[in-house]
Amino acid sequence: MPSSKSNSSNRDNRVKRGRRFEELAGQFYKDNGFEILDRNWQASHKEIDLIVRKDDIIVFVEVKSASTNKFGHPVEWVDKKKIHNLIVCAQQYVIDKDLKDVDLRFDVVTFSGGQLEHFPDAFTAEE
Repeated sequence: MPSSKSNSSNRDNRVKRGRRFEELAGQFYKDNGFEILDRNWQASHKEIDLIVRKDDIIVFVEVKSASTNKFGHPVEWVDKKKIHNLIVCAQQYVIDKDLKDVDLRFDVVTFSGGQLEHFPDAFTAEE
């Protein structure tokens, strides 16, 4: 019988790996002139990995990573349910921060085999 300690250890490693890729994605945005507003912003049980700003555009970023494409490309994991949760979370962010006169965008940043791929405007709030 496997111990719960190994499951906890695997989860901790996954979380650390995920945070590392979120840091790399954040650096990508900084290198492209964006300011990081928030990381891992939560509304209820929903979370947005990164929220960045450049001029009058706010970008909500989902970061996904995989060591292989055995289960498909990481961008494919951003399904309808995840999109819905990101939109709801972003709407709450806009309300909480009282944002006005800004454009909103949803990006996905993936790491597949360590390679960063950027999918700007990956979906809209109307989806």
